[in-house]
Amino acid sequence: MTKEEARAKFAEMIARNENDVELDRAALLIAAEEYPHLDVEKYLDQIVAFAELAGARDDIQADPRTRIMRLSDLLFDELGFHGNVENYFDARNSFLNDVIDRRTGIPITLSVLFIEIARRIGLKLFGVGMPGHFIVKFVGDGHEILVDPFNGGRLLSEEKCREMIEEIYDSQMKFHPAFLYAVTKKQMLARMLQNLKGIYARSGDHYKTLGTIERAMMIDPESANELRDRGLVYSGMSRHAAALADLEEYLRRAPQAADAKEIKERVKLLRQTQAQLN
Repeated sequence: MTKEEARAKFAEMIARNENDVELDRAALLIAAEEYPHLDVEKYLDQIVAFAELAGARDDIQADPRTRIMRLSDLLFDELGFHGNVENYFDARNSFLNDVIDRRTGIPITLSVLFIEIARRIGLKLFGVGMPGHFIVKFVGDGHEILVDPFNGGRLLSEEKCREMIEEIYDSQMKFHPAFLYAVTKKQMLARMLQNLKGIYARSGDHYKTLGTIERAMMIDPESANELRDRGLVYSGMSRHAAALADLEEYLRRAPQAADAKEIKERVKLLRQTQAQLN
């Protein structure tokens, strides 16, 4: 599969209704732009194989907590999946094929794998996009079970999630119950792209950063922040006219944004550059 084919297949997937989005396939299509010869079906078959192992150990008559713990034991103890604490910002942690091959990843990719294996054994889990840390949850019978795939599938309480937020943000962010709301599959894919964007931006790779932004805008075409970031990447690539168009549109959409003053200065410089080139 070429990069162009991967992009087209991702666009087709994102255009579907939420219920028809194949989360694992879409995640692999994100990876396929990094690995043009990626065999998506091979890795989907591997997820099916994991699910068959999980199903052999599962008891559908057991309570959800027991079933979740058995799945965690398989995935994190027997198969050896774990959070990559040592090299958290390695881009490979964001590619589901690498996560499967290397048995390590970041919270969201491990969550995708956990959710997709659980789905195949009839256990419906949802992604939970807490600030700074992604987890999953089961919802049923008036209660929720929170699970942390990055940390071996440990079970969490709301209080423990509150403590995590305080630790991650050094008590500068107030916990809100909405942090534990379920997110959609498209929102999960957008967060995967956000992680990749940050990694590529820090490394100064404008082309790969632009690729993540373009795919994120397929998910949310009206995102002012993605428009701004695309403009900034265009600027770094010396695509001055495109950068100017995006940043001016960003200011029209978000005139009260916290960074409006900074962006106005960037627009001013871009106009001066354009005038010199003309």
